[in-house]
Amino acid sequence: MNITVQSIKFNADQKLIEFIQRKTGKLNQFLDSIIGGECYLRLENVDDESNKVSEIKINIPGSQLFAKGQAKSFEEATDIAVESLRRQINKHKTKTKTQASNHKEILTTEEEEY
Repeated sequence: MNITVQSIKFNADQKLIEFIQRKTGKLNQFLDSIIGGECYLRLENVDDESNKVSEIKINIPGSQLFAKGQAKSFEEATDIAVESLRRQINKHKTKTKTQASNHKEILTTEEEEY
């Protein structure tokens, strides 16, 4: 999977970019039809220590999945976002399997009527 990393108003370290690509690359284990993705890294102006935000958007056939993580470090925020995407992928797979099986059931019952 090809993921573009963009850091807003700062320069991201190469280690951070490689970490994000490695983490998001593991999503291919759950869904191999991922087309690509984008990751936006930014700092929020808040008093809290957890001001680092990682937003990840991945493109899959027919849909787009988005997750946002906020934590004390970009690595931790990326972990949160990737875990959220993993859950979304599992939910998407379950939904498409259910739709496919329902479609087969409808075809089967229509064929029996004829």
